[in-house]
Amino acid sequence: MLGEYRIEGRRAAEIAASVERAVGSGGLEPGQLLPPMRELADRLGVNPNTVAAAYRTLRERGVIETAGRRGSRVRPAPATTGRDHIRVDVPEGVRDLAAGNPDPALLPPLAPVFAAAAAEGDREPVLYGNVAVDPGLARLSRAELDAASVPEGPLAVLSGSLDGVERVLTAHLKPGDTVAVEDPGWGRTLDLVPSLGLRTVPVGVDDEGPRPEDVRRALAGGARALIVTDRAQNPTGAAVSAPRAHALRAVLAEHPETLLIEDDHGHGIVDLPLHPLAGTTRHWAFVRSVAKAYGPDLRLAVLTGDEVTIDRVRGRQRLGPGWVSLLLQRAVVRLRTDGGLDTRAVAAEYGRRRELLIGALAERGIAAHGRSGMNVWVPVPDETGAVARLLHAGWAVAPGARFRLSAPPGIRVTVSPLREGETERLADAVAAALGPAPARSYV
Repeated sequence: MLGEYRIEGRRAAEIAASVERAVGSGGLEPGQLLPPMRELADRLGVNPNTVAAAYRTLRERGVIETAGRRGSRVRPAPATTGRDHIRVDVPEGVRDLAAGNPDPALLPPLAPVFAAAAAEGDREPVLYGNVAVDPGLARLSRAELDAASVPEGPLAVLSGSLDGVERVLTAHLKPGDTVAVEDPGWGRTLDLVPSLGLRTVPVGVDDEGPRPEDVRRALAGGARALIVTDRAQNPTGAAVSAPRAHALRAVLAEHPETLLIEDDHGHGIVDLPLHPLAGTTRHWAFVRSVAKAYGPDLRLAVLTGDEVTIDRVRGRQRLGPGWVSLLLQRAVVRLRTDGGLDTRAVAAEYGRRRELLIGALAERGIAAHGRSGMNVWVPVPDETGAVARLLHAGWAVAPGARFRLSAPPGIRVTVSPLREGETERLADAVAAALGPAPARSYV
């Protein structure tokens, strides 16, 4: 059952650590069956309750999952390994379209705004007990949220979108609860949920966002939370349309106790309007980061939501990091007001690159998806073969396994690094890698 690996330990913490070390090192592989609790207890000479406590700890950490009489197994994507191991090592000379980064040429200069923010801090240093949200950032963010029809709510500032998602989930849910997630969806989210001891249920995605019938099925089946990417969905580029938002709000109205989390990380690089779902349920949260528009190292996101949710998030934040640096917050305000970045032009440029690639692939009989953002999703019959052949041809793309639970296979191509004249050559390489297979869809 365990091959060469031997679980060790006398106490629950030691047994759990032994299993976790093995998962992290590869000694225990995803999907591998663990011994029944009584069998392992006899082998280790401990009480079965000790092993039960160890397995419970591993479940809560997202390392294993238990399916009643079918026993306990290592999770398909355990929190100790994550999906980052499902990646492509990019050799020298190969064009990297797999990393998912914005184009550095489309990012604003940071030195002037940080210098101005630092000078303000020198004049009036930030000390313990200061406000956690810069008033200028609060005013600017609230105005932008009002313009996008996001409901009124208190604000918090966190270290990126995923930090916000994690804090909202832990503010309301307990280990064993189920979260409906997009499939295909952002790999870090698909790893984060089980790492918190929560279960995932996949919701299909098409170009207009989560499919309402899948959301209805997930919520009717007991999912307590739903995570939706409003625009620039990673990896498919989906964006919630007005008709889809109307349909999703109708489904959520049937389940008003659902915890709704919306991620609008594409703000600033998307040329499509926002159609928020916020306010449909009793507890909701809407998070908007600056990483895509201003740079991944700017670990800042603004979170709003209902009063209970934001109060819980801010209370827990106070007991940990306390606040996100006001130096960073003030620099972001300056980026938005006088940083010299034309977000409409940036969004249009990413849109142009996406459309060029999607059009070139269509001319070669290949269906591709990318309604917004900087990624294009290409359904393929064989991910491994497609990725390997493209790598051999000089193009690194991301395997869809990083982003899928049960959705059909595909590859993600990030268009931000593409330069003039490269699109046709890339489309030729994709067509050669896929061969004459008919066009496919991920929906």
